[in-house]
Amino acid sequence: MTRTSAGEPGPRASGILLLDKQGGWTSHDLVARTRRLAGTRKVGHAGTLDPMATGLMILGINSSTRLLTYLVGLDKEYVATIRLGSATVTDDREGDVVSTAPPGAVATLGVDQVEQAMAQLRGDIRQVPSTVSAIKVDGKRAYALAREGEEVELAARAVTVSAFELRGYEPQPSEDPGQGDHLDLLVRVECSSGTYIRALARDLGASLGVGGHLTELRRTRVGPFAVRDAVTIDELDVATRLLPPATAAGAIFETLHLTHEQAVDLGHGKRISAAEEAPGGGPLAAVAPDGRLVGLVEFSGRVGRSVVNFPPDDPVPPAAADPTGAP
Repeated sequence: MTRTSAGEPGPRASGILLLDKQGGWTSHDLVARTRRLAGTRKVGHAGTLDPMATGLMILGINSSTRLLTYLVGLDKEYVATIRLGSATVTDDREGDVVSTAPPGAVATLGVDQVEQAMAQLRGDIRQVPSTVSAIKVDGKRAYALAREGEEVELAARAVTVSAFELRGYEPQPSEDPGQGDHLDLLVRVECSSGTYIRALARDLGASLGVGGHLTELRRTRVGPFAVRDAVTIDELDVATRLLPPATAAGAIFETLHLTHEQAVDLGHGKRISAAEEAPGGGPLAAVAPDGRLVGLVEFSGRVGRSVVNFPPDDPVPPAAADPTGAP
């Protein structure tokens, strides 16, 4: 990877960054800071996290922003804390409380009862997103309409919750005698893209008749990428943490190793031929002999065409000669 004299990547270095977002940061904050650190405006992300949430965010730099479309739809894993006993307008701790369970109601809940209710929220389900989601309604974000005092009704949509596991169960006695107790559940969730963990907390509380909302949320995985391999923005050195485009694409697609001639042809928008019928059902990461990601290729029989091209990074211009003749 090329570097400038300041030690940062060259002006056209591309790749994927795995960042561990800290609480209080917005996704926009993280992108803006990364733009400064990477020295480029061309930075995008593969899915936001709420300011209260922490965990894995995937950013694309320069031409690798073209990969983000394919990363957004990958399945995800979260660990979260759900508080039973009250519901909020935002379905998380940031919103005003709109209902509380009667005194004693939460205390009667047993682990078996909670797990039975969780089981009803696993599998292929239809979920109504949180009112303060980023879904657009008549061209405006739902959360913006909600803040303006408008009632927002979002349609239920199909999502898949492949895992919804109870990992901790901690009663929280109320300090106010007039209020009911709470119960904190530590859970792990694996789900399809588009699933709202806040909505799971809301729906679990509603099914148990006590209300529920999210108090902690951490994204631990997106597809094959894990938060254990990420760094915080304060630890980020772009030059050393940039995942090459071919490596990132190879983690989510099968790799097609090109000949030099095939790499040139694909780069010019031409179709290529395979010696035998290539795998169908999705793109292949087409990689040149020098390890560069040339494009994502789809085959029909033995003929492949590029669905996305990845131009090579611009070379760093040679340093200007020292007029003194010093080495």
